[in-house]
Order: sequence, then C-alpha cells, then structure tokens
Amino acid sequence: MARTSASSKKATARRGFAVDDCVPQITAIKAGKIEFHALTKGGYPGTAMEGTTLPGLVSVGYWDSRRPQDWGLQPHRNEGLEFVFLESGEAGFTVDGVSHHLRAGSVTLTRPWQLHHLGDPYLDRGRLYWLILDIRALSPRRSWRWPDWVMLDDSDKRAFEQFARRSADAVWVSAPPLREIFREIADAVRTWGQPRCASRLGVSVNRLLIEMLGLFTAGPGGDASERIDHRLRVKRFLRELANDCRLCSRPWQIEDMAAHCDVGVTTLAKYCAELVNASPVTYLNACRADHAAQWLQAFPPLSMTEVAMRCGFNSSQYFATVFRRIHRVTPKEFRASETGKGPAAPRRRTRDT
Repeated sequence: MARTSASSKKATARRGFAVDDCVPQITAIKAGKIEFHALTKGGYPGTAMEGTTLPGLVSVGYWDSRRPQDWGLQPHRNEGLEFVFLESGEAGFTVDGVSHHLRAGSVTLTRPWQLHHLGDPYLDRGRLYWLILDIRALSPRRSWRWPDWVMLDDSDKRAFEQFARRSADAVWVSAPPLREIFREIADAVRTWGQPRCASRLGVSVNRLLIEMLGLFTAGPGGDASERIDHRLRVKRFLRELANDCRLCSRPWQIEDMAAHCDVGVTTLAKYCAELVNASPVTYLNACRADHAAQWLQAFPPLSMTEVAMRCGFNSSQYFATVFRRIHRVTPKEFRASETGKGPAAPRRRTRDT
C-alpha cells in the first residue's frame, strides 16, 4: 500500500520519506497467499486507473487472507491520507512509534507525515480495505488541496484538516455504516470497467469522509477492552483448537462448538468471522490440517489414514482434499519433502488467534 512511481519515490526521498517497495506484498499476491483487488496510479500494485479519473485517489482496494501470513508491511509513509479498515481478523499497527492492536471493526487514519507499518511483525488472517487520497501536503505545516470531486462543505474540510493536524489519534472503532461504505468501495474496485463504477466509487469516498468526521468527534477506540464475554470465550476456544490436537480431533458439529463456548450458533459464526476470517467449520479443518502436518513430520511410520483419524478427519480422501487446499501440496508430497525424498513443500506456521 505504499509503492510509488520512480519520480514520486525521488520526491518523497528528498523529503525524508521512507518509501516501501511493497515487495513482500507483491510476492504474497503472486504466490496466491492473499486474494487481492486494487486500483492504482503510479507504482502501487493493482489495476491501473486513468490519471484523470478521480484525481488524487492514488490507491484503493482490499485483500483477503484466509491463513496467517509470513510477511508484513515495512515502515513507510504515504503521499496522501491513508484510510485502513480491518473487517475481520486482528493485526498489529504501529504509527509514529506507538503500537496498536487492531481488531475487527478498527479503522485507521494515517497522515502523509506519519511513519507507520502493519504487522507484528507478520500479518494474520483477515480482510483489510484501504485507500490513499492525495491532499498535496507532505508535512503538517503545508496547506491542504482537496481534489475537486470531494464534495465536503468548506467548513467540514477545515474541520477535517484541523483534526488531522492537531490530534495524535490514529485508530477508532467503526460504526456499521462505515463497514458498508468500505464494502461498496470494494465492489466498485472489483467491478471496475463496468458502467458508473467511477461515479459509485467517488460517492462512496465522499461518504467515507463524512463518516470519519463523525468518528473524530466520538474519540479513539482502537485499544478498547474486549466488548463482551462472548467474544472472549470464542477467542479462547479458537486458540485451543489451534494448539490442542486432542480437542481439535473431536467429532465437532457446529452446534457442539457453540455450546462449548456457551453462545448461539449465530454468535459463534459472527465472532469466528471477526477473529479468524473464516466460518467455524473452515477454521476447524484448517487447524486439523496444521496438526496433521506436524504428525506427518514427527511420525513417518504412520499411514495417511492413521494421521487423518488422529486429527479428526473421518476419511483419508477428505483429509487429502482439505490438506491440499490448506498447504498447497498433498499429504504424501508434504511427508516426502520433510524426509528429504521430494521437493520442498510450503511451510505453514500455526498462530494463536
């Protein structure tokens, strides 16, 4: 989210900006580790936009990661205001040396002069949206120049600018309308090239700016304590599934998982989506596949069927299907690579939620 063209890189370097070349992010996209959709001007990853289309909007898009990542964004600054919304999952976020823990529903605003990065040091699973809007001010002392298509009233523009200059707040808890706006932005990005996409995107960005003004008056909320006990119980259960093979191998039905957490099925699904960007069953199978990888490595004499049953799969065929989807190799290929009899298999790491 911080890559620029060569000329822009030179300009920002002269101003002391640390410009990220986005190599880890681009590598993850090419390797299929994240689903990625973006529109770009300059050197940002994504589909190129015409420079005359929504001038000043230099990057907008989202990524969706279903698995913990082995990369994070490097410390950098941007040439505009950067808005980030984390719809699901959790992420470390540091801005001007202050660390924050982003949860599902967190929204951030980073000014062009603020050094920041995402990842602690790596990114976890989650769905993340962003956009960067150039206001032609690379320092707090420079006057802002809003793009002509930004329709805020002059008084609202002044209020926005004054808050960004004077406040150190960087993270807020979003309201439901903001989540819908980012989804509308993502839909415009994903369907780019169809009629009225640029108009819809412009309207959505204007709505985003209005909602952000409302958040400014409500105050920061990124480091608030957990909202309710239900979320804590689900979070603890998901962590146990990732760390305890015996618990993971039980013949869980979704109703049993909800009862174990003392919540309803709908509540369980809601917090699973927020915490691990997956349904309860999808996450359970991913944990089982991770445990199976450990068994395949540690106990070569065990048959594939034995490994499958020990990890909670009811058939070796279904085990092989899930394992390949998660690890991108078959169980046999994974074992061969671990024992030195085949090509190296991608290595996965199990992380707490």
